[in-house]
Amino acid sequence: MRQLALRPADVAVALELALRPGQGLVPLATAVGISLGEAHNAVSRLRRARLLRPDERRIVAPAVADFLVHGVPYAFPGELGAESRGVPTAHAGPSLAREFKGDPIVWSSVDGRVRGQSLVPLYPAAPRLAGRVPDLYELLTLVDVIRVGRARERSRAAALLRAKLVPAA
Repeated sequence: MRQLALRPADVAVALELALRPGQGLVPLATAVGISLGEAHNAVSRLRRARLLRPDERRIVAPAVADFLVHGVPYAFPGELGAESRGVPTAHAGPSLAREFKGDPIVWSSVDGRVRGQSLVPLYPAAPRLAGRVPDLYELLTLVDVIRVGRARERSRAAALLRAKLVPAA
């Protein structure tokens, strides 16, 4: 046996299941932008980590919220890079852009229209979510605030995530 280790895309799978509980594996994989096998393995890992209910594809909302706020920044720390053109994330994302000003943070992407400091996305398909799955994109930008934001930004993002996730349980 090996030690369980969640992967970055598992966070996106948990968030997608928070938005659309009980979703089948094919639509789940398509929405998140991963293969069917990766989606199946992510669900298995999330279940073993007690972030999904044992017999269904539904999140344990308080546990997922706690993991996002207290675990993700340590398990998947954000890596800021050079200025780039890309898709807005963190405090420049859709939930907090009006509340917090400052230089934007972006996921580098040839399709992006904003210049700002680059952030390595949680997983490679994340930059494509903005146009395809806006509600999942919004949640991932809040997770990025928790990964790289300042204290006030992190506090606001945590409150928004909890508000969006806990009623979904």
